[in-house]
Amino acid sequence: MNTVTPCLLYEDVASALAFLSRAFGFTETLRYDDPAGYVSHAEMRYGDSTLMLGDPGPDYRSPKNLGATTVQLHLQVDDVDALCARAREAGAEIIRDPEDQAYGERSFSATDPEGHVWTFGQHLRDVPAEEWGAVSS
Repeated sequence: MNTVTPCLLYEDVASALAFLSRAFGFTETLRYDDPAGYVSHAEMRYGDSTLMLGDPGPDYRSPKNLGATTVQLHLQVDDVDALCARAREAGAEIIRDPEDQAYGERSFSATDPEGHVWTFGQHLRDVPAEEWGAVSS
């Protein structure tokens, strides 16, 4: 079996764990507390997907502190509108409200407190790639 497991770096992993759970519905499954008093590594689940979080040390700058997007993560969900409302209530910055896409998905985008970009999509209908301008290979 092959899988891709993203590992996001956070200046404050403990705060990221709390936010991702509250705003997006992730479930914490693993946490390593460093003897110095911070979370050095953690793992969360969303459906059957795993996300790792890590503390990169003092030389790291988050996307928010860089002023640039460094990664965008996309998750498929059952109810985009409900998740967007939950994320907004939890303090996520919604950068694109839910809207239907030509390729048959309804999606929205948000950032977490450290500036990582998240998009969430809900499949609405199958649309052949040719109908929305994509090129299939």
